[in-house]
Amino acid sequence: MDAETPQAVELNLPQAFLLLATNDKDGKPAVPVFALRTTVAGAILAELDLLGAIELQGKHVRVTGAAPNTDFQHELDLIRDKSRPHTPKTWVSMLEGRAEAHRVYEGLASLGIVEHVGEKHLGRFRAARYPEKDHAPEAALLKKIQAALSEPSELEAPDTTVPIDASVAGAPDAGAPGAKPVSKGPDARTIVLIALLQAAGLLGKLFPAADLTAADELSKDYWPTRAVEDELRLIRLAEQEAATL
Repeated sequence: MDAETPQAVELNLPQAFLLLATNDKDGKPAVPVFALRTTVAGAILAELDLLGAIELQGKHVRVTGAAPNTDFQHELDLIRDKSRPHTPKTWVSMLEGRAEAHRVYEGLASLGIVEHVGEKHLGRFRAARYPEKDHAPEAALLKKIQAALSEPSELEAPDTTVPIDASVAGAPDAGAPGAKPVSKGPDARTIVLIALLQAAGLLGKLFPAADLTAADELSKDYWPTRAVEDELRLIRLAEQEAATL
């Protein structure tokens, strides 16, 4: 590889989602704030699930005992230290605060992908914005998603009984006797990112010409995104009821 060629930035799922869910120019969320924060919470669960750190056992989220290198050690410790297990939806509601999204945004800023900009109003800072500085990571994500959507039959909830890092590291050489052919379909992270974008109501805005039937089924089949959809449904119902009072 040429020494001047920049290495691809490996984003975790919350980072990838926030990058796609934020307007490139003004740095504001492209979806309602409640949908942004709720989906970030689901993305954290999905990230830990893909790493093999947590899993769904029956109706509850439980730790597996694995200790992967993750940016979400605090959230993993919360799940581990709770005196009793909780459902995915409960964890989504517990993790959907402003602080989680802010921390993920700041991680993107530290990578030089977005810029932290504070709005001023009458001399006081208001909500921070995160306009894009480097479009290459987002362009790479969009390219992967577009390719995956062109093959809807490949959009199936990933098997996370084997952590994705372990499945890659321990995979036999494609040329070895008895080795299975290496799949050319979308990777697990891209599949889960599609499910997150669909749960947030953003996938159709990014890809208006795509058939999202398979993505809709995927979002309902994968437990972290199903929890996001359930939480968003309750929030919208509460808003509708409040509007009629």
